[in-house]
Amino acid sequence: MGNTRSSEHSSIDWLAKEPLASHIDAYMLYLANRDYAANTFSNYLGVVSHFAQWIHSRRLRLQSIDEALVAKFLDKHLPRCRCSGPVQRDRRTLSAALGHLLVVLRARGAIAPATLSSTPVDEELRRYDAYMDHVRGLAPKTREAVLRIVGRLLTSHFGNAAIDIAAIEPDQVRDFFAQQAKLYSKPASAGTVIASLRGYFRYRGSLGDPVHGLIGVLSYPANWQLSSLPKTLTTEEVEQLVASLGKPGRSLRRADAIVRCALDLGLRSGEIAHISLDDIDWRAGTITLRHTKGRREDVLPLPATTGAALAAYLEQERPKTHNRAVFVRHHTPRGEPVGPDLVRKAIRQAFARAGLPYTRSHLLRHTMANRLLAGGASLKEVADVLRHRSLNTTMIYAKLDSRKLTAVALPWPGSAA
Repeated sequence: MGNTRSSEHSSIDWLAKEPLASHIDAYMLYLANRDYAANTFSNYLGVVSHFAQWIHSRRLRLQSIDEALVAKFLDKHLPRCRCSGPVQRDRRTLSAALGHLLVVLRARGAIAPATLSSTPVDEELRRYDAYMDHVRGLAPKTREAVLRIVGRLLTSHFGNAAIDIAAIEPDQVRDFFAQQAKLYSKPASAGTVIASLRGYFRYRGSLGDPVHGLIGVLSYPANWQLSSLPKTLTTEEVEQLVASLGKPGRSLRRADAIVRCALDLGLRSGEIAHISLDDIDWRAGTITLRHTKGRREDVLPLPATTGAALAAYLEQERPKTHNRAVFVRHHTPRGEPVGPDLVRKAIRQAFARAGLPYTRSHLLRHTMANRLLAGGASLKEVADVLRHRSLNTTMIYAKLDSRKLTAVALPWPGSAA
């Protein structure tokens, strides 16, 4: 018994050894500043201690630590580990803990910055990404989706070899599109692939490459304009959703405010996620949107119901943080801004709590447009509130305006006038 040490003491011993010893305090401060739970904090230190033990046994230098070494530790060492003391084997915990360690070490200049892949395809994608950003002004999410599709095309043709656009045959582009189209549930949705490939080929055309034959084989799937009705909540369903708000519970104040932003203002999930405290003028009763899809600033009136929900969240539930974002995370990393995915998740959960069989957050934007039309607003006014650049985008809502459609409907043949 006298030679047995607790796992806590074992961890401390290994953490005190080189090469990580001088950086452990910074790592612990990094975790503490992000409000990690005590159990997670302890688990992460145990992972780093195990990693330190492995590094020490192999006599590795601090400068050798990078993603490749972490992968070797996880893939090669862990399955046949014989290190002393209890070993954490949950891969997500291991990856997260060591990922944070790399961040800390790089922030302190202890290890080299992350290396970018230097294959010809990766370099081409970085150049095209810069073009889409600085020349075309596309949003990050759009660029990310385009790069995925273009990357698949280039990798399938060139692998790690140099890129030669002239070597791509029209039939190969057609076959590639047919394969990619299978990934989409609706034929019209595959238009994303067409738009991405055409945009890339036009970019290559501006560089002098002969791409007219490649663009010519890409035609959009049949998608009859305005052929479908935008799905909206009925009046009863809106009342059902609103009645479910204001209930006590974990993070429900935040969820209520998010739902109100989507329902009352018609905001997109990304716009909700990017609202800052500085964007709300409580005295004037306005909210400024600075991170919109159209990359412009828009000032909207702040409805009383939305303002009340935001105020309740800010006063009663929002964690203390130096971050100026309105909506922040309530769990680790606590106080950091939420992303669009969390906004969509909050709306899905709100639908579930209200007993509504819906999952799409954009449904509330459509519902808001329908409510405006039902209240007598014109299509131009709806377009202004939804911040559509073109009135054509708003035209789909004309089919929801039953009040005006009734006025232009012709009598049924044979019926009394």
